[in-house]
Amino acid sequence: MTSTVATATDNRLNNQPVLWGALVAGTLILALGSLAIGRYDVPIENVIGILAHHVLPIDAEWKNVEQRVVELIRIPRMLQAVLVGAALALSGAALQGAFRNPLVGPQIVGVSSGAALGGATAIFLSLGTFAVVGSAFVVGVLAMVIVYLIARTEGRAPILMLVLSGVIVSAFCTSMTSLVTFFANPEDSLPAIVYWLMGSFATASYDKVGILCIALLLAGVPLLALRFRINVLSLGDEEAEALGIKVERTRWIALLAIAGLVAASVSVSGIVGWVGLVVPHFARMLFGPDHRLVLPASMIMGAAYMLFIDNIARTLTASEIPLGVLTAIVGAPVFGWLLRRTRARGW
Repeated sequence: MTSTVATATDNRLNNQPVLWGALVAGTLILALGSLAIGRYDVPIENVIGILAHHVLPIDAEWKNVEQRVVELIRIPRMLQAVLVGAALALSGAALQGAFRNPLVGPQIVGVSSGAALGGATAIFLSLGTFAVVGSAFVVGVLAMVIVYLIARTEGRAPILMLVLSGVIVSAFCTSMTSLVTFFANPEDSLPAIVYWLMGSFATASYDKVGILCIALLLAGVPLLALRFRINVLSLGDEEAEALGIKVERTRWIALLAIAGLVAASVSVSGIVGWVGLVVPHFARMLFGPDHRLVLPASMIMGAAYMLFIDNIARTLTASEIPLGVLTAIVGAPVFGWLLRRTRARGW
């Protein structure tokens, strides 16, 4: 058994450059394809020309409408899909490491349901787009803080208590969201709330891309900086403390960063589930349990996965399919297969 594990580890180390290259190349191909396909197809050579003409002296051989579609609609949508996928996958990988549980996702700390409540309430009150984004973000982070305060006993927040507190707060926020939906105007705010809750990039804009960039800068970078400490946390609290890690403070910083990433993602795109739960498993299959590799790999794979799902959502049928529906349809059976696979290997 030991020799088998050692051989698998050696294979991962030897194949790392190939794996990283394949992940980056695949994501770039998906991003380029997402700019070309849609209700109004744009030839791929024209897409490349539109992207390159800002820095290279290229004669415009494409239609003005093609340039407007690519620059004003598809580029912000593509960037939003990349950033949301990266943020959710990074959050899920960090949570699974910090909680020492591969079955938890970003929704476990109550952020997703809290952000959904904030956004739905703002839509119910007919507030503007920025109010919806801001309300979702603030209530999402507040929900996570409440989870932590409920779980904290004697100066500590045990993992089991955090999980149970997350279930409690998530259930409460979900119920309140249902109540807001019940009272919503069926001819006005109700369709907007329901569609927003199911997740979509249809309203993507450069402003929302900017919000996600700020979230990744303020929360994603610190989370990546904690990669080694998350490795130590995955060994257990006692072992981490013996190695000099301040467990409570480290987990609190990680949870705050995760809350910021998830709240920002939900605030601009609605609830997109399963990304933070499924994608980190594939990253660990390729790169092993080391979070110094798993976290950045999860970001790239999450971005590619979200691009793939969004391309299907807007091209498969005449009307756009909500992202949350597709991620659940794809994610649930894949996760079931992963569970069977990991159990068969004795992991």
